[in-house]
Amino acid sequence: MGQIKTAGEIAAMREAGRVVATALQRMRQMADVGVSLRELDRAAADVLADAGATSAFLGYHPRWAPTPFPGVICASVNDAVVHGIPTGYRLQDGDLVSIDFGAFLDGWCGDSAISFTVGAASPEDQQLIEATEQAMLRGIEAARVGNKMGDIAYAIGGAARRAGYGLLADHGGHGVGRAMHEDPHVPNDGRPGRGIKLLPGLVIAIEPMLILGGKDGYVPDDDGWTLRSANGRRAAHFEHTIAITADGPEILTLP
Repeated sequence: MGQIKTAGEIAAMREAGRVVATALQRMRQMADVGVSLRELDRAAADVLADAGATSAFLGYHPRWAPTPFPGVICASVNDAVVHGIPTGYRLQDGDLVSIDFGAFLDGWCGDSAISFTVGAASPEDQQLIEATEQAMLRGIEAARVGNKMGDIAYAIGGAARRAGYGLLADHGGHGVGRAMHEDPHVPNDGRPGRGIKLLPGLVIAIEPMLILGGKDGYVPDDDGWTLRSANGRRAAHFEHTIAITADGPEILTLP
């Protein structure tokens, strides 16, 4: 079980979440054909500087990664599911873009992700994006006192599987607090009624990653960070940091 947060700590995390939401809004508005991923990264860095916040991603170096992460955003395009490095790649008409962003403010973390298309969206991509967001919202709705972690997993995975999508293997959400990744793990697929009981004050990130074609597999890029769908199909990613409260789930990464 992750650390239970007090009402005051959740309020502080809400402020960190607002910084994250502001940056994601700015990047979404800025993203257009010809804009580079590195330009989006600089825009997010400017939001951090204006808010007196710091990046949760820049310099992050988990044991499995060959190098520290070099950007303040993860920018994953088309078949890149997560952890894409913000390079000089310039967005093209029809690209499906997933942006993941985290920030620390006064020692507390917020973490969120969005997906969208640049220019004209194909019906298939639009349906994938909507299904991924809906899977996240179903998971959030299940994040209620008295439920169990498996209820969140089933809400997310059931929605994705019924729609015929894959779920990125071995990945899911996580606890959030003084660190970006805390216990507990929040699976995106599973059986209801299983796992830890959800208690007031638990703060977690719920983040489904759906893949076209129904396959869950992935392959790592040569950069050691980017994970691409094994079937070469497009993917989408949504995430919110939420607090479980006696009054229901509260999304902390809102503007």
